[in-house]
Amino acid sequence: MADETDTAGPDTVGPATTGPDPAGDPAHPLPPPDRRVLAVAGGVFAVLMALSTRYGFHIDELYFLDSARHLQASYVDQPLLAPLLARVSLSLFGVSEAGLRLWPALAAAGTVVVGGLTAREFGGARRTQLLAAVATAAMPVLLGGAHIANTTAYEVLAWAAIALVVVRIGRTGDTRWWLAVGALVGVGAEFNHLAGIFGIVLLAAVLLGPARRTAADRWLLAGAALAVLLVLPDLWWQAHHDWAMFEMTRALNEKNGGPGNIPTWIVGQLATAGFATAVLWFGGLRFLWRSGRPLWQCLVAAYAVLFVLFAVTTGAQIYYLGGLYVCLLAAGAVGLDAWLYARRDRLRSLMTATAVSTALLAVIVLPVLPPTAVAWTYGVSTNTGETLGWPQLVGTVRQVWDGLPREQRADTVIFTADYGEAGAINELGRGTGLPHAVSAHNTDWWWGGGNPAATTVLAVSPGPEHAPGYAAELRRYFRHVTVAAGLTNPYGVHNVEWGGHVYLCTGPRRPWAEMWARLRHYG
Repeated sequence: MADETDTAGPDTVGPATTGPDPAGDPAHPLPPPDRRVLAVAGGVFAVLMALSTRYGFHIDELYFLDSARHLQASYVDQPLLAPLLARVSLSLFGVSEAGLRLWPALAAAGTVVVGGLTAREFGGARRTQLLAAVATAAMPVLLGGAHIANTTAYEVLAWAAIALVVVRIGRTGDTRWWLAVGALVGVGAEFNHLAGIFGIVLLAAVLLGPARRTAADRWLLAGAALAVLLVLPDLWWQAHHDWAMFEMTRALNEKNGGPGNIPTWIVGQLATAGFATAVLWFGGLRFLWRSGRPLWQCLVAAYAVLFVLFAVTTGAQIYYLGGLYVCLLAAGAVGLDAWLYARRDRLRSLMTATAVSTALLAVIVLPVLPPTAVAWTYGVSTNTGETLGWPQLVGTVRQVWDGLPREQRADTVIFTADYGEAGAINELGRGTGLPHAVSAHNTDWWWGGGNPAATTVLAVSPGPEHAPGYAAELRRYFRHVTVAAGLTNPYGVHNVEWGGHVYLCTGPRRPWAEMWARLRHYG
């Protein structure tokens, strides 16, 4: 192809950094892609898969496995596609950490490739593409998010891919690519609603700014329509379930938002994209804004709006902007290329700092240390801590269950306070003689409370920090509530379940089916 001609060697400044700006000229050939980007992507995939079977399932993964056995058009807290991939994993590999985590590892590798391609789309030479790929691979949100099969890895990839195509439209002026943007927004939003928010803000930035004159046409409208079409199943389900996602969002905002979490959000962006590579994404914002290209400037506007929106509403969820940093790192790699290579020690210092920062953060977000040595990391990141102790929880519940008289078990329901506990019992306890556990947390509530005539409930609850006053709450529904067992883990990690209890609840004050209608909670 004509636009693949190599016009810059691997050690020359890319065409976007010196002289005229051919990156904005669709007739000018782009630099060739750097195959070393694939090697970086392969390295990320290999590391993630090598660590995939350490420790155990994450609390969210147990919920997703449970959701995979209840496939539906959407869920309270996420759309369909992540549970659908979990269902594929169950079909192919059974209940397997490696099988479930294959998909986010592939998504992470794809994100690294997108980082390199984005730098190339900006006109970056091969060395610049490689730098963008390395910076993307070093992002803590990429490594930590892709170790766990929830929605984070897919969300990061979707945002990065959306930004890549927007950059291409801004470079070439070919607005037919808005169809691809619409498809990516729609598919991304079927993994995580945040991709839809990104799409809406980006659309507003285009329509309300200078880009409207060159980029707002029938293709933009067609792309927006395609995105809406792809999310119709999610909207249909939400409409038939009391628009649960809005109540869920409100609950999350109450927990994670507010002025007190704004400093957490601001500092957290450095931890999300990488402390050492901050110079790149700051440089990327400057490069995009000074490019003079309205559509590239829309990415800066979208970043600014979303930065403020998330800081105020969900500040503790510091990873929400993670996918947009891929584009910013690529833009910074191109924009700072000449400066970095003007003095070799600058690039060497950046790479050294990135390696050290990544190694230190990897210890926190990945299962690198022995399980007995990770307790101190829980206050910084809960990723690894929430993968420990689930087999012990299931064993404790089974011990209590086996201790009940056989005739009592027939009228007993195992009820858990959160979806992770239910998922652990239903997935890790499958085939051990334990009955199906139910929970009133998030989508679990919609699946029902089990035996409507139950007269005994084994209630499993997290520690008092996460479920304060839980025993008192149970006594509102049962005359007799006694502690049957305590929950710990052998690693000393004070995670959600540490200090929790299994309660034996008898003497219901009203029928269990009537209680169930009152127990629903989101968050």
